Amino acid sequence: MTDKRRLIWIVLDSCGIGAAKDAAKYGEPDAESNTFLHVAEAVGGLRAPNLAKLGLSRIVSIPGVDSSHAVGAYGKMQEQSHGKDTTNGHWEFVGVILDKPMPTYSHGFPKEIIEPFEQYVGKQVLANKPASGTVVIEEYGEEHLATGRPIVYTSADSVFQIAAHEDVVPVDTLYDWCSYARSILTGEHAVGRVIARPFRGKPGNFERTDRRRDFSLTFGDTVLNALQDAQIPVIGIGKIGDIYGGSGIDEAIHTHDNTNGMEVLMQYMDKIQHGLLYANLVDFDSKYGHRNDPEGFARAIEAFDEQLGVLLPKLGQDDVLCITADHGCDPTVPGTNHTREYVPLLFFRPGMNRAIDLGVRETFADLGATVADYFGVQNPRAGTSFWSALATE
Repeated sequence: MTDKRRLIWIVLDSCGIGAAKDAAKYGEPDAESNTFLHVAEAVGGLRAPNLAKLGLSRIVSIPGVDSSHAVGAYGKMQEQSHGKDTTNGHWEFVGVILDKPMPTYSHGFPKEIIEPFEQYVGKQVLANKPASGTVVIEEYGEEHLATGRPIVYTSADSVFQIAAHEDVVPVDTLYDWCSYARSILTGEHAVGRVIARPFRGKPGNFERTDRRRDFSLTFGDTVLNALQDAQIPVIGIGKIGDIYGGSGIDEAIHTHDNTNGMEVLMQYMDKIQHGLLYANLVDFDSKYGHRNDPEGFARAIEAFDEQLGVLLPKLGQDDVLCITADHGCDPTVPGTNHTREYVPLLFFRPGMNRAIDLGVRETFADLGATVADYFGVQNPRAGTSFWSALATE
């Protein structure tokens, strides 16, 4: 192993690439989903020359994306864990396959959770039901402003979400409420994430702020911990630190949006010459997928591609770039939930001169195993490395 090894890992949150083989088990919208393809079709084709260069359209033919002269490794991955959420996807990346579904609450949270939470907060909650995050603050925001009662809601995912206006509930207080909720959501009620959802504005014009924070379950040691044990720096950008509850992360940097996430990533490329730089770009999911906005989704992909064009020349000779996603959130199918999809897998090393087909990987954990193989550390969990297909390039 050389101390010059550096891997830049970018997760395009929600950018799935076609219904997974088990998608029908999750409902008709999932079986019909293909986030990347449908977004491109909705706008008459994407302008994404850098993703084209890396082989995106070798996975699925995307309108406007010509990968006939691709240079890089490409494939797609099937998730083995139950569910289609951020927690499931990211933890499977690093070797944890969740073989049992985490709890969800189609009728809201039971009194054994809500009552102690209300006692801690000192107020009754509003909502307590599955809801779209933007819709629920419009529905209950005015009452929240008048009473200070927290807006508690969930979704099809295993989440306990608390929305509060920043002028009514200080953000640090909201985080404290979330920490308490995390402490009581255990056992049969061990949801994947408790999420702080601060917002601002006035009735009819509320907007969520960038001070969201996730309080996640942790599931033991992973590839990230193996890197730490080997004194290889692990930098988490965006919500990466929150997703893993800080486990295996040396430094976590919260970001404002996709653009800022890429800016921070490139700043750290200038600072950190050895290690793992691991970023999640969440706007595709939170701003466009869940809001059924294919136009905005497409423009976000194109904006990312422009920044990718700035990043690629910054790669050193020993660097490796990985681009993937954690699930889908097809904005063109009915509903606003995540969709159970394959996720794209793109790998690139400077000096590559041909396209390499990585095929269909049977688990996201193959990615973590490859990261471990690249850095020369033990893979403590699941997954099969495909590093040998790249190492000869």
